[in-house]
Amino acid sequence: MDATTDISTLTDTRMPHRASPRVRRVQITALSLLVISGVVNYIDRATLAIGNPLIRADLHLSVGDMGLLLSAFLWAYAFAQLPAGGLVDRFGPRRLLGFAVLLWSAAQGLTGLAGSFGQFVFGRAVLGLGEAPQFPTAARVVRDWFNVRGRGTATGIFNCSSTLGTAIGAPLLTAIMLAVGWRWMFGIMGIAGVIVAALWLVFYRDAATSNLTAEEDAYRQEGDETGEARRVTFGEWRRLFGCATTWGMIIGFFGVVYLTWVYTAWLPGYLEIQRHMTVRSAGFASAAPFVAGVIGGLFGGWLTDWLMARGMSPINSRRVPMTISLLGMAACTVAAALVASNVMAIAFISAAMFLGYIASSAAWAMASVAAPANTTASLGAMQNFGGYLGGALAPMVTGFIVQATGSFVPALMTAAGIGVVCAIGYFAIIRHPITAADLGN
Repeated sequence: MDATTDISTLTDTRMPHRASPRVRRVQITALSLLVISGVVNYIDRATLAIGNPLIRADLHLSVGDMGLLLSAFLWAYAFAQLPAGGLVDRFGPRRLLGFAVLLWSAAQGLTGLAGSFGQFVFGRAVLGLGEAPQFPTAARVVRDWFNVRGRGTATGIFNCSSTLGTAIGAPLLTAIMLAVGWRWMFGIMGIAGVIVAALWLVFYRDAATSNLTAEEDAYRQEGDETGEARRVTFGEWRRLFGCATTWGMIIGFFGVVYLTWVYTAWLPGYLEIQRHMTVRSAGFASAAPFVAGVIGGLFGGWLTDWLMARGMSPINSRRVPMTISLLGMAACTVAAALVASNVMAIAFISAAMFLGYIASSAAWAMASVAAPANTTASLGAMQNFGGYLGGALAPMVTGFIVQATGSFVPALMTAAGIGVVCAIGYFAIIRHPITAADLGN
């Protein structure tokens, strides 16, 4: 084969429909905005973890109190997933995400004014409500604008915003907090979110309102195993809970997010309390695992497309790497808990986050192939609901275990065990995609 052959000619037999220049522009714009909003989303979540020591001292909170406070966001975020996904499928990504970014940014800014534990809990709960539509929206946008053979890579790109945001957030928020205090750290991030909401509303348009040509529609729908369905109804949304695939996704993501949030919520505190690092050193060292997570998220999305191109089914191209990566994440967490060296602990945590975000990208890529298009956000939100039940429990359980034992080691071992059980459940339960017939169509 000529080395100068255009790579697009290699895929013509597998992908007869190709994205038009207009669709390509929308894809680039949409992914860029989803990454930007996702980065701000995760930086906002990290403010409490970064401000942990100063906020505890200022508001006279115990380690157990901080665990409850860290969980307040996550409980609200988890339960808001269920209506959020249905609303995205019903009313479209543009309106839902635009409103959501404005809501969470207002909550973020006002939390900087909190003077008590109760006020902080309220601010974090509203932040969770506002942030809930972000990733279900992203899954629906990828489903709406990308061919099935490119959805894994697109998913990896938007999903990397979570670790990119945390990686940027650790040093950025530490620098802001040390310069102007933890209260202004919250206020500055609230202002940044309002700007992001304006960009989304100005530049993004839903596929349903874009007057697509027949060729553009054929490109978007070519290769789907689940079929195209009409506008989502409550009955279709409800019947998703009767499908084994839905429950496998919920269980598997519970393990991924539980392990991830042990680190997201407690990593700076762990490095300070268990590893005796300074606030500044812990803040900057905390960035390394999340940089590894960015790479893992991108690699995981690419991997699902690569496996599909080599003949693996859409479901198995997500199911296999997700399971293996979650098991590896659990193993690295055990190693991090047991090593004496701080450098090795951070290395193992970085490896855990690399594998965890391979698992996360594979899981979100599953949402784009596991059900009809009009239930993509709903199914992704149900998966995220299960994940963030785990995420809500992780900071709280970790805080109480540390308070009771005086060590993070039992908490990390508990997290690893949960990851193994959930990986096995994911692999065993998910077998087939959900079709329109399964939902009564």
